[in-house]
Amino acid sequence: MTVIARRAAIAALLISVSASAVSAEMAATTTPPEAPKFDAQTEPVYVTRSDIYEYKALPSYSEPAWVTAFVDAGKLPPVAERLPKEPLVYKTANMPDGPGVYGDVMRHVIGGRPEGWNFWAGQSYGWGGIDIGLVECLTRTGPLFTVKAEDLQPMPNLAKSWEWSEDGKTLTIHLIEGAKWSDGDPFDTEDIDFYWNDVILDPEVTPLMGAAEATYNNAKLEITDAYTFNLTFDTAFPESVLYNMAYGNFCPGPSHILKPKHPKHGGESYEAFQKAFPSDMMNFPVMGAWAVVEHRPDDIVVLRRNPYYWKVDETGQQLPYLDEMHYRLSTWGDRDVQAVAGTGDFSNLEQAENYVESLKKAADPASPARLAFGPRTIGYSLYPNLSGNGWGEPDARAQAVRELNRNLDFRKAISYAMDRQRLGESLVKGPFTTPYAGGIYAGTPYYDAASTAFFPYSVDSAKEALKAAGLEDTDGNGFVNLAGGDDLNVTLLTQSDYTTDKNLSEGVVAMMADAGVKVTLNALTGKDFDNARDSGTYDWIMFRNGAELITVVQNTSALAPTGPTTDLNHRANGAGKLDLLPYEEEMVKTVNAFMGSRDPAERLELMKTYQKLYTENLDGIGLTAYPGALIVNKRFANIPAGAPIFMYNWAEDNIIRERVFVPADQQIDAELHPNTLPGELGGAGPVAAN
Repeated sequence: MTVIARRAAIAALLISVSASAVSAEMAATTTPPEAPKFDAQTEPVYVTRSDIYEYKALPSYSEPAWVTAFVDAGKLPPVAERLPKEPLVYKTANMPDGPGVYGDVMRHVIGGRPEGWNFWAGQSYGWGGIDIGLVECLTRTGPLFTVKAEDLQPMPNLAKSWEWSEDGKTLTIHLIEGAKWSDGDPFDTEDIDFYWNDVILDPEVTPLMGAAEATYNNAKLEITDAYTFNLTFDTAFPESVLYNMAYGNFCPGPSHILKPKHPKHGGESYEAFQKAFPSDMMNFPVMGAWAVVEHRPDDIVVLRRNPYYWKVDETGQQLPYLDEMHYRLSTWGDRDVQAVAGTGDFSNLEQAENYVESLKKAADPASPARLAFGPRTIGYSLYPNLSGNGWGEPDARAQAVRELNRNLDFRKAISYAMDRQRLGESLVKGPFTTPYAGGIYAGTPYYDAASTAFFPYSVDSAKEALKAAGLEDTDGNGFVNLAGGDDLNVTLLTQSDYTTDKNLSEGVVAMMADAGVKVTLNALTGKDFDNARDSGTYDWIMFRNGAELITVVQNTSALAPTGPTTDLNHRANGAGKLDLLPYEEEMVKTVNAFMGSRDPAERLELMKTYQKLYTENLDGIGLTAYPGALIVNKRFANIPAGAPIFMYNWAEDNIIRERVFVPADQQIDAELHPNTLPGELGGAGPVAAN
């Protein structure tokens, strides 16, 4: 059935009540309620980017004594020869506890499993911070949660500096000079060239975190020399690409290892390329602070310090301070349990159901762990599928729901029906959760309460909004009906992997029933959920929001349907056509203007406009927002205050793990491979000094 024919059939499904004939008495919108305060929340110390680190040569450098034994044995060049011409130097004044000492291990617990080490061909390292410890990118965003708004830009990393041409269409990037992979091979533009042409632009290669040509505004690459390259764009000053060069996206791999396995350079096949570096292969070359030296399936992954790591502190000590990283392969729920108990050292506590018990245990003076809650940047929304012209190939029933979704009164009914306070309390009692209007999060740089429309809980208003949308209960069974007499039945897609998602989705079903709308849950796990979401085969979908509503400056194009596939709940049909509602067209204009502006004041005003459009038109129906907490063993120093579990990146990046240390008198004897370094590529394990 064609879209036109389907839409013609909708008239037979929807009841014939004119919205204009309904005199609805609905509650007026307000600004969102103030979030409650609680003592366990901490605030960051705000600085400029230059306060955190700089690139410069120091008079001398040092390393752990046991590493020097490798140098003395002729197995490793001296530390000064292993470092770049101008290393990245962390400034002492920005370190919460000052320069550290060497030794000890950080014990992580994760629920993922490494598939292999070819991040660039889509293999997962298991998450939980393994990838952040192994892979470095051109820019860095994690520590930006401490950066003042007026200095908010991506931080340099492998890209030491950059500048724009006068017309804003050419970005020149300068790499750090003389940095080396963990096997000693130089890091340079050969790695950039391979990553760009044989990963990003190769349609047969799918990187793990979705890097694609569109991420970089269809830029053209030109290599200038070993440490300089240009990106040329069609539009002026697309500065969002600098954020896209951070974690996950522009993170080049070791071309001297990857290239020979790539089909364009003599490799057997794309499948063979992806699987060329299995999870039992040790010492895969990295630019990160640690390299993999052991993997016992379903048991543990062990990382040891990278002797060629290119960062130091102001005293000249080569980083990292910690010699070893453990990733115990268990479950995500067990991660919190072990961190609180002290058998694990670090966890992103994000399942609100565990907050009260975790706080009680941490309050015990004998507890090995401390909890620090950050800003409320965990938030859930319900998104109606707004595509009316065929995305997901809906049948007549689904198309009828799509038409209702595109009706503002119907979206108002959903919002009025949500008792957000009760939804939050279904997760955890106490001052943690707050009603969430949707859109940009409160407490983040671009949030403006005055521009935020909040639809207060009112079942009566929800029912009036349903009437205004042309829906009534015609058979007296408590649910609104379609014209043929059948109950309107909406399917809500949700994840069944997490208790939080389960509790919230069940609450949505119950509250919509109170308002008179029958909702059926479609709870899927993992990739089944992802496939249903990405294919558009849902009426409504509920999930935890992404970074774009927290930071705005990351993944900015996803704030609106700026392209055929940018918006999660409104994508183009099979012909690539979008059927945008008028407010969506305004949102697209606003987001595009934001991305094209370099004026901070103008950008703030544009996001006020965006927030007003989003919340007044209920582009997504916010449900609840709450903070996450870092659980960190008390023996660790240099943990910054107010570190969120997720803002610009995950907490493993936010806390700058390479400068975290354990005072000598608090170190524990837990290293599995003391006094060892990563061995040669393909080796069976670590190599010990004589």
